[in-house]
Amino acid sequence: MSNTERLVKFELLGQEYKFYTAASEEELKSILSLVRQLVENGATPTSGTLPVGRMAIMACLNIASQYVKLKQEFDDYRWDSEQRMVRLSEEIRAKLLTE
Repeated sequence: MSNTERLVKFELLGQEYKFYTAASEEELKSILSLVRQLVENGATPTSGTLPVGRMAIMACLNIASQYVKLKQEFDDYRWDSEQRMVRLSEEIRAKLLTE
């Protein structure tokens, strides 16, 4: 455990969880808010009673889906940016050679 890590305790669906994290307070609030939203939104009256483990798996699948989508968008953005840099470099080189 690094010096910047701290023990975090939180409650979700009536159960207490503990883990160590080096995340900032702002990041931690965002993380816990997202987890609560994903898990507790699965506990609607129309969905019946889902076991906590199943709700956790559904939340994990949702988060994984969002991660994969964001990763693909980032990879596309990075590739597009690299292509633009190559084109700009070639344009600059061509301008410098014609002067």
